[in-house]
Amino acid sequence: MAKTTSVSKSTKHGRSESMWGYIMVAPTIIGLLVLNMYPFIDTLKLSFTKTKPFGLYKFNGITNYITMFTSAEFWRANWNTIYFCILTVPLGVFLALVVAVMLNKKIKGQTAFRAIFFLPMVVAPAAVTMVWRWMFNTEYGIINTILGNSVNWVTNPNLVIITCSIIAIWSSIGYDAVLLLSGLQNISKSYYEAASLDGATKIQQFFHITLPMVSPTLFVVMIMRLMSSLKVYDLIYMMVEESNPALTSAQSLMYLFYRESFVAGNKGYGSAIVIWTVLLIGLVTAVQFWGQKKWVNYEV
Repeated sequence: MAKTTSVSKSTKHGRSESMWGYIMVAPTIIGLLVLNMYPFIDTLKLSFTKTKPFGLYKFNGITNYITMFTSAEFWRANWNTIYFCILTVPLGVFLALVVAVMLNKKIKGQTAFRAIFFLPMVVAPAAVTMVWRWMFNTEYGIINTILGNSVNWVTNPNLVIITCSIIAIWSSIGYDAVLLLSGLQNISKSYYEAASLDGATKIQQFFHITLPMVSPTLFVVMIMRLMSSLKVYDLIYMMVEESNPALTSAQSLMYLFYRESFVAGNKGYGSAIVIWTVLLIGLVTAVQFWGQKKWVNYEV
């Protein structure tokens, strides 16, 4: 009888803990459903409609998707987005790792250097972009002044994506470096001491100790940076004006979505672009998770 009472109390205690657990996570779950799932479902429904006056919609099946997949502008926006990712992600993550390794050393003013590198993440993106836009100005920009040339950084279709990529890399290095620095600081010093006793050089230690041990953090940074690059909008919006002849060579999928939804007023077609972008991000993320088994080291 006493044993049964003890089990009953244990069960009630377990249920009480579970209830409090659900209560604690409820705000996050509600926020996820209200701010993420409902808008996504609503966007999915809108992608099968045609926008009418006074906020009304008319179901038109897969017409928006047919129009999208047969549009040269849409495929150009796809390539611009992928090209932007190719330019920014590998180089940006590499530079962030180099900065993190340097900041992990015992140097004077280490805290100040960390704050300086992280500063671009604190400043408003619009302000950052406007400063860089002035620096890349063809006539009186400081970059052309230093180079002694009149390079059309923003209006040249062959350079506009590269220009935007430079700004994106500069803006993200500090944040990524701080994340990688946290991973570096979790590596035990005993690994490096043992490697030094075995005669390993600093470069050998980096490739055989640092890189494998920081790979889980590096994997997270790469996912975040890829997702951010695939969703790029504000940087291009601030750098490239509607009248810019290089707009076609610069607009990303999210910029095309903005133009179709809020400029042209075709929210159904814009929603189709968003759904395609979500699928693209999901595909890229799935490939990353599949590939991480071959290079990410989770062993302590």
